[in-house]
Amino acid sequence: MECSEKQSSNKYTREALSGLQVKAPDEKIRRQVQENWDRVSKPLDGLGKFEKLIAGIGAIAGTPRIDISRKAVVIMCADNGIVEEGVSQSGQEITKVVAEGMAQRDTSVGKMASVIGADTIPVDIGINCREPIEGVVQKKIRCGTRNFKREPAMTEEEAIHAIFVGIQMAADCKAKGYHMIATGEMGIGNTTTSSAVAAALLQCEAGEMTGRGAGLDDEGLARKCRVIEEAVAHYGLRDADALKVLATVGGLDIAGLVGVCMGGALYHIPIVLDGVISLVAALVAEELLPGCREFLIASHKGKEPAMPRILKRLGLDPVIDGELALGEGTGAVMMMALLDVALAVYHGGTTFEDMAIERYKRFS
Repeated sequence: MECSEKQSSNKYTREALSGLQVKAPDEKIRRQVQENWDRVSKPLDGLGKFEKLIAGIGAIAGTPRIDISRKAVVIMCADNGIVEEGVSQSGQEITKVVAEGMAQRDTSVGKMASVIGADTIPVDIGINCREPIEGVVQKKIRCGTRNFKREPAMTEEEAIHAIFVGIQMAADCKAKGYHMIATGEMGIGNTTTSSAVAAALLQCEAGEMTGRGAGLDDEGLARKCRVIEEAVAHYGLRDADALKVLATVGGLDIAGLVGVCMGGALYHIPIVLDGVISLVAALVAEELLPGCREFLIASHKGKEPAMPRILKRLGLDPVIDGELALGEGTGAVMMMALLDVALAVYHGGTTFEDMAIERYKRFS
């Protein structure tokens, strides 16, 4: 099924991407936040990684008066033509059904986001249906990608268009007063597309990057690995740049999340990453716009085999090790809840001055 929007070749180009620039987080603010942490009546670095994370959020926002009370989960929803090759237990029709549930906050991410007061924003960037879905932001590039076993998943222009959709979503969130964005996704077959992109960019064999997704048996996993490896070899992707890799074997949901990651860097809003699809998007974003990783927060280690290598490449260190594999942005929502708890100590913790005792001294 084809349902593409008209696109302007003057707008969605490599040149448009290459013209983007990132202003680094404010290191002076980072140091000031750490100094504030050291005034709180606790052992130095007593909250471990969370102290550094909160300092990083302050540096991104440019203020030690950190506020993450308004949070959004941007959920990119799209279908993937590669499911025709039997790489998933489910068919494409499930993507639309789950997106409808997301609009009603009836899926896992909606229930979890409600607990912490975060808004969920599902986005149709490429669901394989023609009719709009009530409650879902309509940004459709086309009705799903092509089957990359037979032809590239997207044109370069389509991939860039999707990236700019993500950038604009981040800009809109900033304009509406959100302080933090979590990345979410929905799209049957997207562990195949993400594994393919990761295998190409990290110069790894498909078997090292590919997991069972929603629960493939051994035969299904072998088929999935074979489809990925053959495509990466056929298109010469281990020698290709990130944009070509994304367009050839990626997905519209991944491309949209690439844009969200880039938008976080461009508009100085921290981006909390979810699982492997989000991490692959972050990897592509860093390749296209170096410095993006300074605006990203990893949430969890996950079960997909590509995650440890991507985290290492990006220099990100997640704090949740719960073998999560649900997707939708659920791990990122859990992370935002933990950040709320840590921030309560930063803002409301008793200081050494309050207790009239001498504070700990930092010697290194």
